[in-house]
Parts: sequence; C-alpha cells; structure tokens
Amino acid sequence: MTVSQVDDHRITDGQGEPWASLRLRTQARIGLGRAGSALPTRHRLELQAAHAAARDAVHAPFDPDAVAARLTGTPVIRVRSAAPDRRTYLQRPDLGRRLHSIDRAHLPADGWDVVFVVADGLSSRAVHAHAAAVIRATAELLPVGTRVAPVVLAEQARVALGDDIAHAMGATAVVLLVGERPGMSAADSLGAYLTHRPVPGVTTDADRNCLSNIRPPLGLPYGTAAKKLAALLARARELGRSGVALKDDTTGALPPHGETGDSETGDSETGE
Repeated sequence: MTVSQVDDHRITDGQGEPWASLRLRTQARIGLGRAGSALPTRHRLELQAAHAAARDAVHAPFDPDAVAARLTGTPVIRVRSAAPDRRTYLQRPDLGRRLHSIDRAHLPADGWDVVFVVADGLSSRAVHAHAAAVIRATAELLPVGTRVAPVVLAEQARVALGDDIAHAMGATAVVLLVGERPGMSAADSLGAYLTHRPVPGVTTDADRNCLSNIRPPLGLPYGTAAKKLAALLARARELGRSGVALKDDTTGALPPHGETGDSETGDSETGE
C-alpha cells in the first residue's frame, strides 16, 4: 500500500481509512502513525502503560486464598516449588519445576484420574481472574465416575511442576493452569497444559498439549476451553498418551472472532 498520509489518527492510501476496521479486530498496535520521527505521544504513553502492566503481572504475589474462595465446595491443597522466593523463581527456572520436599509428603496418593493444578507462573493476575472458572467448567464435562483429585494451588510454579505433583499423587493425568508470560497487549492470559501419565525428569514439552490465551472476552472463553480440555482428556485416555500424538479435533473450523488459543505443544508462553 502506498502511504500518502500518516498522522496521529489514521494512515490512508488516499481512498479513505483502511485501518480503523482492522483495529477493531485485533489488540495488536497497527497504523499508529508518527509525530516527527517518533510515535505520537498518546500511543507512546499507551505502550509504556502496557509495559508497566506486564512487569506488575510478573511480580504480583500469588493469592491462593482468592482462588480457593472461587472454588467453593472443592477441596484444595497448597504446595510450593523448590524456589523459595520470587526473585529465585525468575532466576532459577529449574527450581520452579521441582516440588518442595516437605509439600510432596503431604500430597494424597489415591489413584486419581486427573488432578487440576493452579500455578502462578508469570502472571498471578491471570490465575486469579480465570483459573477457578476453567476448572469448574471442565469438571462439569467429565464423565460420571471420574476421580478428580483435590485442586492443587502451587506457588512459584512452572509447567513441569505438574509432572511432580501428578506423579506424587498417582494421578493418570494433570491439567495445569498457569499465568502466561505477559505481553504488550495482554497481562492476564491463562494457559492450560494437559499431560497424560507424566514422569518427572522424563516427560518433555512434546508430551503436553496446551490451550493458550484463555481470557474472555478477548481470548478463549471458559466454555470453549473446558470443552477442549474434556475432549483432550478423553482422547488421551484412549490413546494412552498426550502431546504430539494427541490432536485437538473438537472443531474443524477456525474459532469465531476473538476466540484464539488452539491446542499446541510446548511451553513458550511461560518462558520455560
């Protein structure tokens, strides 16, 4: 496109405004214009505010009481990783993947079919806002008779900590809900990682399935995420495995506008 006019309000090609309708369909910063050789002041301030929100999300403390309060009637267990504080957690990702030895001894081992783990990850804000709703919606879709373990609330936790927790509890599968790495357009994005029969130190990212960007109304809705997770859990039981061998075939079409976060493998969202 030949740009003939650039200012604080629009970028046009001489035939009207091509950017306003696009901005309505994305949170990406497009067509911002310029003031001299820099961004217009308004957009520069918006960028700085988004950066501050992302930093705050990373450092905000996890409040397990807030999550437990939204899981009324659901038993919960609180654990910690081997990272003693937030600074260590950020500097030593390996410690965030290991369960604290004292907490491991307190986990009930009872042959559960699935255990849900809520991990602060890199955005406790996302966990506080979305985790409980996803767990409730998913649990309602599980087959009658499914043995669901108490929900584990994990502090200073990374995705692989779910392997350690599931193994210690004797759970067949683990669904770990974690705050994803904040971006410049979203600081409250939740990820869900499903792993079938995880083994600490052996299970890799290729053995997991991930739903990302769970954050209605701009991301994946709770109901959609729950349907995908329930279907993936059922299929994982049939196959006896998860990860690259397990595909999300719950829909054959792209989700409606605003619903993103297809099932993939890996842990890029949480900076592992």
